[in-house]
Amino acid sequence: MTSTASSLDRLAQHRQQFPALLTKHYFNYGGQGVLPESAIAAIAQAHHNSQQQGPFSTQVNQWMSQEMAQTREAIAHQLHVSPHTISLTENVTIGCNIVLWGIDWQAGDHLLLTDCEHPGVVGAALELQQRFGIEVSICPMMETLNQGDPAAVIAQHLRPTTRLVVLSHILWNTGQVLPLQAIVAQCHQFRDESGGDRPPVRVLVDAAQSIGVLPLDLEALGVDAYAFTGHKWLCGPAGLGGLYLSPAAREVIRPTMIGWRGVTKNAQGHPTGFSTDSQRYEIATSDFTLYGALRGAIALHDQWGTSQDRYQRICQLSSYLWHQLQDMPQITCLRTTPPEAGLVSFTIANTPHAPLVSTLEQKGFLLRTILEPDCIRACVHYLTLEQEIDQLIQALRQLL
Repeated sequence: MTSTASSLDRLAQHRQQFPALLTKHYFNYGGQGVLPESAIAAIAQAHHNSQQQGPFSTQVNQWMSQEMAQTREAIAHQLHVSPHTISLTENVTIGCNIVLWGIDWQAGDHLLLTDCEHPGVVGAALELQQRFGIEVSICPMMETLNQGDPAAVIAQHLRPTTRLVVLSHILWNTGQVLPLQAIVAQCHQFRDESGGDRPPVRVLVDAAQSIGVLPLDLEALGVDAYAFTGHKWLCGPAGLGGLYLSPAAREVIRPTMIGWRGVTKNAQGHPTGFSTDSQRYEIATSDFTLYGALRGAIALHDQWGTSQDRYQRICQLSSYLWHQLQDMPQITCLRTTPPEAGLVSFTIANTPHAPLVSTLEQKGFLLRTILEPDCIRACVHYLTLEQEIDQLIQALRQLL
């Protein structure tokens, strides 16, 4: 892979805004991204302004409302949806739980997961099963990594009692990008073919690894719910994420955790109902100093290039890494073809993964291990340099 001198100079200058990239070879964006200096400064400035003006003053409260509104708008712009469809949350898990617990579950209802979902989602599903007597089943998605039709697998495991399908847009362990539009269509068509008054099959997406990577148009995808975070590929601060709910899904997903941000009030300040938009799922006080930091990180990415530009570079870099790993006989990549996004998972024969990753970290290379399947996961961002990939390969060769 080659890049022009001008593009490399431009990227090198862009990377100067991310302190972690000046001292580390960072390959763990799927765990947490690297904060730009502008985001760090925005957090500090927000705290300073709040304390100077009075943390609970009228002026600060109005500013906080503006911060939330502007952040919903910035996120919505990335997803090509209306700001009214966006709830601000703390992370992906909170967003998933809003949907999982917001359904009016009845005993015998069916919840379908894939075998590549994060433990947080699986744990919530098991508690729903225990509490409401629903049926939870898992379909084999991991086996479609290199062959097979993920949409067909989902369709084969739908039941007349299925209320919700939960899956990830990009699988956090193998890096596979699921054909979300086709899967959503299968689920919605299943509803139409079944007939009757049964509630439609909704699709909840864990978007931890997709926002900030894929160019996204959620209305075009037709998805019902899309839960995401800002602290991974968007390189925003930890503790701020969001949930998209389509207008149709919002009609049936009820608030579970309830607070002043999501309710309407009369002249006396008494609750009268819920907000008509997705703000109804927001609860109460959160860290308002993070909002400007996330917006700043998003704006910084947009300055470098469009979402399509960034995705194209991510794919070029992941393919570059994949091909170099292919040339090492001790290493087996989980995918038999170049990755479709920024996650590159691989195994090393006769070598425990955890000690190797620990040794790499001591040398300044940050990757991570995955337990199921047992592998090492490297993440490449548009911020990654080809030279960093070369140095990672050299470090692996020295250790194996």
